[in-house]
Amino acid sequence: MKNWRLLGLGVHDAFMNMAVDEAILEARILNKVPNTLRFYRWLPSAVSIGYAQDPAKEAHLEACKAHGVDVVRRPTGGGSVYHDSEGEITYSVTVDEKTLGIFDPLLIYNKLCSGIIKALGKLGAQANFDKGTPTRCPNILITDKKVSGSAQLRRRGVILQHGTILMDLDFQKMFTFLKVPWAQSTEQVIPVARRKLTSVRLAVNPKASMDNILKALTQGFSEALGAEFTKGSLTSFETETAKRLYQKYRSDEWNFHRRFDGDI
Repeated sequence: MKNWRLLGLGVHDAFMNMAVDEAILEARILNKVPNTLRFYRWLPSAVSIGYAQDPAKEAHLEACKAHGVDVVRRPTGGGSVYHDSEGEITYSVTVDEKTLGIFDPLLIYNKLCSGIIKALGKLGAQANFDKGTPTRCPNILITDKKVSGSAQLRRRGVILQHGTILMDLDFQKMFTFLKVPWAQSTEQVIPVARRKLTSVRLAVNPKASMDNILKALTQGFSEALGAEFTKGSLTSFETETAKRLYQKYRSDEWNFHRRFDGDI
């Protein structure tokens, strides 16, 4: 078994969540920390958009502002995601390529997502890996409905993959904030979304607790990665790096123009 660090469920706003993920990536590149599995939530709720996306096309920005929903650009690719403060667990895995022994992005997705698939199996669901398309990142399905999506970044031989595990779904809330180009109203989107999305509590167990889901995820990733997890915390390097990166992720330069000229 390989020794990994486990960062237990943390709660931050969208800008700090992305800053922490990138700070861990930088620390791992410099070999200051071991490979790391992190779990977190978003407070307040947020919309994250992929690195190459236009927030004005992906989110109802006025609705987000009115309801106090953060909008942040991720360092990873993929599509826009609504992160509900109560209905989701987000994970991130930061690992060097040599540990995985895999270099093809799709195979890395498959390897890391198998941790979630094993976890869902422990919770009573048969889940499958969907390799996605050239324009859509791989995801995980239960009975052909998406329950988890992920996005990936590779930098200097280290992989950051993060993604969501849906515990609950509030379609009305989700599409109040996410923009769907073809839809004239939320009411048009919801029937389509119900056919394509599900959650642990919808598909598996309506009473599934966050603690039980986290326990299953930790065990699932341990089995998938051959990892022995030791609970830890951010180092001082990561904390200071995240504080600097926070200025980037909360800036309009980054979120609306994909650049940041500040000192980070």
